[in-house]
Amino acid sequence: MPTVDCDTTLSALVARMTAGESTPSDAVACALRRHDRTEPEVRAWERLDRCGALRTARQLDTEPASGPLRGIPFGVKDIIDVRGMPTECGSPLRQGRMAESDAPLVARLRQLGAIPLGKTVTTEFAYFSPGPTRNPHSLKHTPGGSSSGSAAAVAAGVVPLALGSQTAGSLTRPAAYCGVAGLVAPVGGLLDTKGFAGLSPSLDAVGLLTPGVADLRIVHEALTAGRLPGVLEPPTRPRLALWSGTELAEVAADMQAAVIRTAEDAVTHGAELVDIDLPSRTPRLADAHGTIMAYEAARELASEAAHPDRLSTPLNELLAHGRAIPTADYQQALALAERERTSMLSLLTEVDAVVGPAATGPALKGLTATGSPILSRPWQLLGLPVVTVPGHRDGQGMPLGVQLIGHPDRLEQLFALGHVVELAARAQRGLR
Repeated sequence: MPTVDCDTTLSALVARMTAGESTPSDAVACALRRHDRTEPEVRAWERLDRCGALRTARQLDTEPASGPLRGIPFGVKDIIDVRGMPTECGSPLRQGRMAESDAPLVARLRQLGAIPLGKTVTTEFAYFSPGPTRNPHSLKHTPGGSSSGSAAAVAAGVVPLALGSQTAGSLTRPAAYCGVAGLVAPVGGLLDTKGFAGLSPSLDAVGLLTPGVADLRIVHEALTAGRLPGVLEPPTRPRLALWSGTELAEVAADMQAAVIRTAEDAVTHGAELVDIDLPSRTPRLADAHGTIMAYEAARELASEAAHPDRLSTPLNELLAHGRAIPTADYQQALALAERERTSMLSLLTEVDAVVGPAATGPALKGLTATGSPILSRPWQLLGLPVVTVPGHRDGQGMPLGVQLIGHPDRLEQLFALGHVVELAARAQRGLR
């Protein structure tokens, strides 16, 4: 099964476009060929706008080269509006609901020259009930959830960019399982979720998935500044806090080893490890996250809850739990989140990033469960940016992702750290 390689990175495609060595039509045609080759097994796509993508590409071919992402095909998680296409959210309750306009994030990518190829599979209302997507690295393993189709589409080499979202661990975990890079943008930051079918307004965040961390940086700079970034400067003597996550869950030995190797490599390259008592914080953060998500989801999906026979058991249980939460408990959870965010932001002015496992282990075998989001819940509660870094593998060759949690005002630093971590992990495996 084809997976990400140097020829399918966004960085390489942007360079070829800039040099005039490729055209938008070439890029879209290549993406469609890869789709046709991989989709029967991976099943990452809800629907393809084959004709629309080719038509847009041909139009861009005839126009003067402009836009930093000119000709880049991308996928869109099917909770995000793309004009003229349905936004069905993995549920029969939304079947056929057409979007009249693009979500602002999609519209911005169009302005930058990127071409939407179609909608990718999501779990039901971006929660737990899985779709049909399989992990490109092993078809018998889950790709994670809920940005499963987007992660798998990138991992299969169909597109070098896909849009996702995260409310708990909906992007970090699929990125880790599928061996691609992921960015969870800061909640309330420059990239907003307007035009997304939300689950929890206090927690929902934009997500980006690309083959590597350098690609994430290109897309983020284009989206926020309208240009390609300059040379990526390696960090000088970064200060890192190591987090095992074992106070929240049982973390696989291979995953723990990957985090330790990451820290050791960083120290070898001049990093300093800083001791922070994160295990005393994270359990209450994870609990508060669960309270807020359930309470808000019960209200966001109140009309859908009137049709319990058309919802999965896990979603019905979440909504019932949310309806039973007293408003006072919800408000206390919000207050805790605000206090802890202020405290953590203060720490992150002294520490460049927290390094920890992006998931409890490699992708689970089987397609009936998408894995636990527990290791993302504390950071999502705080609305912090997270970069999932690919490169490590377990003993069976399955991807292991590590996550870097940073300050929302220091994303460039987070990308630089992530790139170094990725290169070191690839070097251990004899890759460039």
